Amino acid sequence: MNSAAATRRSRLTEYVETAVPAEREKTETRRPDENTSLPSNKNSFTRSPAAELAHARRELATRVGEFRRTAVLVPVDEHDVPLTGDYGGVRWIYAFSDETALARYALARGEGDREWAYQRWLGARLLDAAVPAVGVPCGVALDVGGRGALFPPVVGIVPDRVAVDVNAEGDAK
Repeated sequence: MNSAAATRRSRLTEYVETAVPAEREKTETRRPDENTSLPSNKNSFTRSPAAELAHARRELATRVGEFRRTAVLVPVDEHDVPLTGDYGGVRWIYAFSDETALARYALARGEGDREWAYQRWLGARLLDAAVPAVGVPCGVALDVGGRGALFPPVVGIVPDRVAVDVNAEGDAK
């Protein structure tokens, strides 16, 4: 039995893998009589799937790093508990990049006329302290309902001890 095939992968890792952009192709129109050579891999605009995946992982790491250094708005209730939602077996802490994004969310919920209490947190605090404190698989949803981003509970985003894609031996799946 192939042990790689028997390894159960978390569906949440699909969030990370779907960040891989489709292969780009450069199309040019040429006359049939033009003597042209095929581009070398060095100058090609297309990348191998492995190169695309590596590029997507670097982009994700950059985005996570930027989020960790950014102060975001976290709506809270009267007990200072962050606003969350459950989706796909994951609890998502809602965070917003600015008051405008939070206002768009409030209007979309039909609650634009009430006052929204919020706290300003660093993204790192959300990922490193708030997510582990929840006690269930938890991630951060930035700018819900808009052009936001999801930071799922996977290795490289949240602490390994709460990442859902770590097996019993502590290795990433």
